[in-house]
Amino acid sequence: MAEAADDFTPLTTHWQILSFNENSGRLFPIFLWTIISITLVMLVIQANRIIEISPVILLTFRLISISLLVIHAFRKRSLTTWILVCMVAGAEFGYDVPEVAKKLQVLSEIFLRLIKTIIAPLLFSTLVVGIAGHADIRQIGRMGWKSLLYFEIVSTCALFIGLLAINISHAGVGVVLPPNPDIAPITTLKEQSTTDFILHIFPENFARAIYEGQILQMVIFSIIFAIAVAMVKEKFRSPMIRFCESLAETMFKFTNIVMYFAPVAVFAAIAYTVGHMGFDILFNLFKLLATLYVALIVFLVFILFPVALIFKIPVIPFIKAVSEPATIAFATSNSESALPSAMESMEKFGCTSVNVIGNCLATCVIARSEKEFDIQAARNFKVE
Repeated sequence: MAEAADDFTPLTTHWQILSFNENSGRLFPIFLWTIISITLVMLVIQANRIIEISPVILLTFRLISISLLVIHAFRKRSLTTWILVCMVAGAEFGYDVPEVAKKLQVLSEIFLRLIKTIIAPLLFSTLVVGIAGHADIRQIGRMGWKSLLYFEIVSTCALFIGLLAINISHAGVGVVLPPNPDIAPITTLKEQSTTDFILHIFPENFARAIYEGQILQMVIFSIIFAIAVAMVKEKFRSPMIRFCESLAETMFKFTNIVMYFAPVAVFAAIAYTVGHMGFDILFNLFKLLATLYVALIVFLVFILFPVALIFKIPVIPFIKAVSEPATIAFATSNSESALPSAMESMEKFGCTSVNVIGNCLATCVIARSEKEFDIQAARNFKVE
């Protein structure tokens, strides 16, 4: 009997360890949000001077909260979680050591430069594959006018909502930004005529368009090039399409590598902003930010959500798919930085064959209307 009991001892110990890990996994989120809630309450009390709290105690609770968030990010293993945690950590770093934080902008600039190197080859390759890879050129034309119609309607609604929100709140009145020596003074710009505006759409040199970051010019060149590829004989078309498919896959992998640097870039960008302007300017801009987010919520609920329902796009998986590119765009204040991630997410979401639009919901809408949407892939989408 003693030997039998000894045989079961390792199993019992293993079960106890698993049970402990399960319990700790359940208790950690409660502990995390308790500490964060206490920290936020203390900050509100201090900000309103209800009770005088020692700066050391406040700093300790802030650092504990951030440490717990870092542990949470390690447990989640999600890029979106890491970006959000680094935003909070960057704000704390910029507040505590502003002089050091002001020197971190170079890290966010490195990330933005790497992202800009992705845009041109990724746009070119996906447009060529998306257009030249279709046997039916008429379908491409339908996709084109449907995209324009979608953008015209949705953008007009967004403009009206934004104008209404800002005229109600009058946000931004009285806000004075501190001078920034890193930004050159604004010079007088030459007035652009209608002719200049139209000419600016078309590239005179593709390499120059890439160098200057003229995305619209890249798109025009890529569309015309793709149509030309679609018109040539099969023996010439196939190698070009295979090359562009290989280029697109390579650039998606390139994007994955660059995205590992995103949390560091976000940390640096937020730390620089807080270190340069301080929390006071952020409090002054709170009304402006609140107006923005209220307008965005109205736009999401009354425009984008009905569109998703009408075209039967799975809402919860779609939110998961756009969470990473949306977080990157928000943290870096640059929509270009989110484009490669958005296109990759839409490919995994089931919009492979029409993933050439650059707007997540528009891509899904056009894909559904053209019956090119993989509904099973959308429903099974998971954040990696």
